[in-house]
Amino acid sequence: MGLSLAGQAHAADPCADYVPQERPQNTSRDIVGQELDQIIDQGHMLFAVYEDYPPYSWQEAGKPRGVDVDIARLIAEDIGVEARFNFVAAGENLDADLRNNIWKGALIGGRIANVMMRVPYDSAFKCRTEQVVFTGQYAAESIAIGYSTAAYPDEKPVPAYFRFDTVAVENDSIADFYLSAFPGGQLSGKMQRYPDMRGAMQALNDGTVKAVMGPLAQIEYGLTDATDVHSPPLPGFALSEWTLGVGISFLYRPLAYTVDDAIYAALQDGRISAIYESYGLTHQPPER
Repeated sequence: MGLSLAGQAHAADPCADYVPQERPQNTSRDIVGQELDQIIDQGHMLFAVYEDYPPYSWQEAGKPRGVDVDIARLIAEDIGVEARFNFVAAGENLDADLRNNIWKGALIGGRIANVMMRVPYDSAFKCRTEQVVFTGQYAAESIAIGYSTAAYPDEKPVPAYFRFDTVAVENDSIADFYLSAFPGGQLSGKMQRYPDMRGAMQALNDGTVKAVMGPLAQIEYGLTDATDVHSPPLPGFALSEWTLGVGISFLYRPLAYTVDDAIYAALQDGRISAIYESYGLTHQPPER
């Protein structure tokens, strides 16, 4: 699942090209979400999480699992309600995901959630998407390189190595775009594209490729005793790191404030770091 904000170019003023968008007026509460007091009264709240997306969110034997699932439960516990989950497929871009899951709803089927997890923060995008409150920043993510320790016993690989050595990437991800953009397509002959990072990591672990490039957490989650990961400098990479938070309908700011407070407290006392650690991952704190 590639980051949908990749490749955007913005003016110095991130809101310079802002165009007002449709507001979901005259829409009933059961469509656009619920007030905080209603959530407390009913005793549960709904979180939108991406389906089949380890280590962040997936179902195992019918039970929700993953970093984002556990953070959502932490939020719900702080509010005093039960966390319920709507596992959703990634849309064409982040606009579509937020529209379908937070403020408007899909044309056919689907459900509006109170909170959507794993929303990348971008100041220009925030200006243009006035229907959503971007808040609760709980982690940073970065691009890293996983590698076979047998293939690289002395030096850790950097992108220049991939002129000669095979590297796996998720198709149409920012790692794919970055490596494909090297002058003259000098790395394209050694790149192998996979539908998702699990496929890319499987290729690394079974020896089909010598390295893999993608989000640090997804690489860490797929490591074995024969593979390792590092985060080298990536010259010319405009979006090698980004911040993750949650999205909530702009109509429900009290809920947004409460969710942000819950996440901030969990960052301060180490509960979010502990969630990452429980999955064998490194928690990269957000820039709040």
